[in-house]
Amino acid sequence: MRLYYKPGACSLSSRIVLAELGVAHESVKVDTETGRTETGSDYRGINPKGYVPALELENGQVLTENPAILQFLADSNPSANLAPPPGTVDRARLQEWLNFTSSELHKAFSPFFSGRKLDEEEQKRAHATLERRIGDVDRWLSDGRKFGLGDKFSVADAYLFVVLNWCNFINVDLKRWPHVAGFVARVAGRPAVRKAMASEGLIEEATA
Repeated sequence: MRLYYKPGACSLSSRIVLAELGVAHESVKVDTETGRTETGSDYRGINPKGYVPALELENGQVLTENPAILQFLADSNPSANLAPPPGTVDRARLQEWLNFTSSELHKAFSPFFSGRKLDEEEQKRAHATLERRIGDVDRWLSDGRKFGLGDKFSVADAYLFVVLNWCNFINVDLKRWPHVAGFVARVAGRPAVRKAMASEGLIEEATA
């Protein structure tokens, strides 16, 4: 199994889940700007979309899109209980979280990583959208739950954590949303999360 990733990108969530599962795999860094892997090969030959993550399976098939990869990893390792069983309401809730994170929260960060400087009006709109979406998460967590689905960590939490953690790169202080801040701190303390972040150079190895 081979994971194609970019340090700090949403592919980190797949790395976290692989660490949680203890699944042996190879990690290949991708420069999405040049479209080349760290070995110099053409990444578009692996994933024509050009972005990460991509998961190459033992049989040569390639999966793309975070929600699909995360659910596949969870379903391939059911004893880890990182996703509720298919056909249950809890499974639909998991998909609800994955889809919200992908289509709304993740997308809300896009203006900040567009590669160009935003003007004042663009910044105002981008911050308003992002703050509204972080507020959505805060309200959902306000009933005292530790994670998105309750008291048990799931693959949806790995993705949600990675995206929320981008606030550190755009100087958005999560203290305004105490439930979100608590969630991020809680997930950041998990050994698998620290291991995955250290492997991408996001935290010091000594703290992982």
